[in-house]
Amino acid sequence: MPTSSVRVSGGASMSSSPCSLAIDELRESCRAATTALYLPSDGGPIGVRVPLLDRTIQLRHTDVVKILPVDSPVSGVLAGQDGSTRRSIVRLLLESPSITAVDIGRSLDLSAAGVRRHLDALVEGGDAEANPAAAWQHAGRGRPAKRYRLTGAGRAKLEHSYDDLAAAAMRQLREIGGEEAVRTFARRRIDTILAGVARAESDDHGAVEAAAEDVADALTQAGYATTTTRVGGPIQGIQICQHHCPVSHVAEEFPELCEAEQAAISDVLGTHVQRLSTIVNGDCACTTHVPLNLIPFSDLTPSARDEQGATL
Repeated sequence: MPTSSVRVSGGASMSSSPCSLAIDELRESCRAATTALYLPSDGGPIGVRVPLLDRTIQLRHTDVVKILPVDSPVSGVLAGQDGSTRRSIVRLLLESPSITAVDIGRSLDLSAAGVRRHLDALVEGGDAEANPAAAWQHAGRGRPAKRYRLTGAGRAKLEHSYDDLAAAAMRQLREIGGEEAVRTFARRRIDTILAGVARAESDDHGAVEAAAEDVADALTQAGYATTTTRVGGPIQGIQICQHHCPVSHVAEEFPELCEAEQAAISDVLGTHVQRLSTIVNGDCACTTHVPLNLIPFSDLTPSARDEQGATL
């Protein structure tokens, strides 16, 4: 069977592997299967992109987080007369593990009564939930303020519309090329997202933190609504928090997507990283801890890497 040449990072060229050919074959079969859905009435040329498979700007667009326009036909969490304010509140709920009405009002310069009206509507619709503040979250006298967060139903309304097609494509990829093809695709996908992020220049804390912020920016552009937070404690470090995952439903069946993300982030930062929580497991965010006081990951032996990972 003839082989073709593909370009890899650094400009090198290599022959296509069976995994590459399987991905290409899957891309063409998916395009052929979906073309009929988009045929123009005038019979002119068409351009159909295959979600998650075509190497296009689609992998980096932010529309996967559907903070929809006010005139969107989709009702519920983001629709209504006060759509702009509602979208802003939903965004804060998305980016915060839990938040009070007062904090939302301060961030958006809104009255507490106005904020609570939107929050009550979200709670009534099952898109948000209110919980009592934990003891360590309460300061001062009086009754602790309620803290709000999005529910699973609320998050589901923010998901993109390609879940079923993407999952079906991944299953076909696995059938054609095996587990290795799935892992190869998952790594290619995250490498495309992080293609513009330079590796950390050194193991200096400042360099690692700067690279982590660049990773967060790239993930945000791809729809992950990502922030970074500096943490202290026995093992100080940086936490990269992905408050949204545009492929979470697919990742439930294909954890290779999550594994590839963690490995790619580790490679860019040049140090071991540890996943503390994931949206797939029901957490409010995917949190990756980047320790700042450990030996660089590249300097460790395989056994030492395992031991270091077990301590986090």
